[in-house]
Amino acid sequence: MAYTILVADDDAAIRTMLEVILSADGHTITAVADGRAALEYLQNHTPDALLLDIEMPLMDGFEICSRVKRVKRLRGTPVLLMTALDDDHTRDQAKLVGADDLVYKPLSGKNLRGRLTHLIEARRPRETGAPQEK
Repeated sequence: MAYTILVADDDAAIRTMLEVILSADGHTITAVADGRAALEYLQNHTPDALLLDIEMPLMDGFEICSRVKRVKRLRGTPVLLMTALDDDHTRDQAKLVGADDLVYKPLSGKNLRGRLTHLIEARRPRETGAPQEK
């Protein structure tokens, strides 16, 4: 199944790499260079997942995630944070802002695709054909 994913990273090479990796699975990727552009996109769009770099100019991934989780329309959208910082403070801050997962750079394409798909599918209602309970 193809999904819509917002990628926010200030490194153009990483944005391009992520677009290539994720669009190869048929996903529609919108890539932006900073947190402010991510929030502007989210004003009118509800992607299936967000992939946010933690360290960006104007607004970091923690702040974007925190804001997204406070908006009813976006609250259920999985947020995957990316960072090169593998430390307790970063992990604690990711939990505090409500991130759904944290991946470390350098990224593995296969691992990233699997984790994103798992997060998205875990949030979607199951299509079992059984009648919905009321």
